Amino acid sequence: MTVKIGYLGPKGTFTKLAVDEAFNGENKQGFQTIPACIDAVKSGEIDIGVVPLENAIEGTVHLTLDYLVHQVRLPIVAEIVVPIRQHLLVNRGFTGDLKDITQVHSHSHAIAQCNQYIHHELSQATIKHTTSTARAAEVVSMSEEPIAAIGNKLAAEEYGVDIIQENIHDFPNNHTRFAVLANNKDVVRITHPIHEERTSLLITLPSDYAGALHQVLSAFAWRKMSLSKIESRPMKTGLGNYFFIIDVNQPYDDVLFPGVKAELEALGCKVTMLGTYPVYELQCES
Repeated sequence: MTVKIGYLGPKGTFTKLAVDEAFNGENKQGFQTIPACIDAVKSGEIDIGVVPLENAIEGTVHLTLDYLVHQVRLPIVAEIVVPIRQHLLVNRGFTGDLKDITQVHSHSHAIAQCNQYIHHELSQATIKHTTSTARAAEVVSMSEEPIAAIGNKLAAEEYGVDIIQENIHDFPNNHTRFAVLANNKDVVRITHPIHEERTSLLITLPSDYAGALHQVLSAFAWRKMSLSKIESRPMKTGLGNYFFIIDVNQPYDDVLFPGVKAELEALGCKVTMLGTYPVYELQCES
């Protein structure tokens, strides 16, 4: 049986780049939005969904996180980390200079990752947001106007545009984490070496009282459990109501995690495991 893999499309996105590096030979399908990809996994239209989770410069992709928490509960069964290199793309008929570019098209995260470059080199250009970096490259490929896109080499190849400036992102250590979602983790076959294993938890506090977060973190601290991330997000039930996403740098076990859960539930917290999964760090060319 051929495994169907969905990703945030169209072709030429960083998500597609991550999917191509992690998986080989499977049936791959692009989706216009993150929710559409997640819904397709839930409904069984596809077996695996790959969506961006966090960027080293811009932080969490809130749409992914909020949709998984509030709309569709799917387990994270793996994580893919890839380097992100942003380039300035133009139509092959472009013969001008940077100062001639009137518009810069790209996804909002890509724009933010290149903010300083745009400020210093393209201050005269109007920013135009697109649904993906690949869509930005496609827009540029169809235009005869002096406009540019921010995207990767795969997008340049897919849509036949030229790279006139490489590596325009503001910080060199630019990586993105991608969540691999599946109803059945056994369909996920990634042959790359596992970098580490991680467990993600969703924790809801009973009320906003002094010392509540300290008590939550103490449950992990005295067990010497290393946390790589803690982030608050609104419950969407009113101002001041939040839940916390906590990433623990170890796989789920039958001793420490049940102990944490019992301790937090005794405090009135609600604890939900979002996934325990391997992390793959891939060195793909972007």
